[in-house]
Amino acid sequence: MKRSLPFGQQGAALLMMLIIVGLLGAFFALRSFNSQPEQAERDQAALSTMNMAKDALLGFAAVNGRLPCPATAATAGVEAPVGGGVCTTPYVGFLPAATLGLPDVDATGYLPDPWSRRLRYSVTTANANAATTTDGIRTVTTAIFSPDLRVCTRAPGVPTATTCDAGTVLTTTAVAILFSSGPNGEPGIGADELANAAANNNQVFVSHPRTDTTAANGEFDDIVTWLPTAPLFARMTQAGKLP
Repeated sequence: MKRSLPFGQQGAALLMMLIIVGLLGAFFALRSFNSQPEQAERDQAALSTMNMAKDALLGFAAVNGRLPCPATAATAGVEAPVGGGVCTTPYVGFLPAATLGLPDVDATGYLPDPWSRRLRYSVTTANANAATTTDGIRTVTTAIFSPDLRVCTRAPGVPTATTCDAGTVLTTTAVAILFSSGPNGEPGIGADELANAAANNNQVFVSHPRTDTTAANGEFDDIVTWLPTAPLFARMTQAGKLP
């Protein structure tokens, strides 16, 4: 016959269980709290790396009269094709860190983000690939050149759409996009991350603050930035590559 604990012992056991549950809750809460500053620090490091990369892209354009093409997974950080023109993977390539001569590349020639993943880089194909063709923007003229990379605050309702849904536009005229796939990597989980994944392969990207799995479009931790025309035109004009 099963014997029950005396009342005093039952109370002590219950108290011990509550203490253990409380300690576990405090442990996980502290763990989450401690991870937040580290997460913010890594996010800032990713942005700093991408800002350095944007400056390198501007410097490249000032010397060469064009932006580089993205590198592919097989080109060891070198643009594809060498010399620009019609890029092999304009929307789903990697930053050509070897072509740009950037420091801190990994052993295979790519520039990693704080999570040791290759930085992604996309470039517009507008005006017959003017941005990546030597003197292409000069030939087209800045008045006609119309870069068409788009950044939205959420993924379009139609996954194959090449425009943002109404009310979600951050830019429709980016010349280039740089982004890190964040700690959860690629292809990602939620609809917004999938819009940035290589499988989507179009000129629409998504950028917004970090969200978890309970958000409408799921988890999102990509870090996205872009190159507008103004700084590109200014640097190329200063270098004599544009009138």
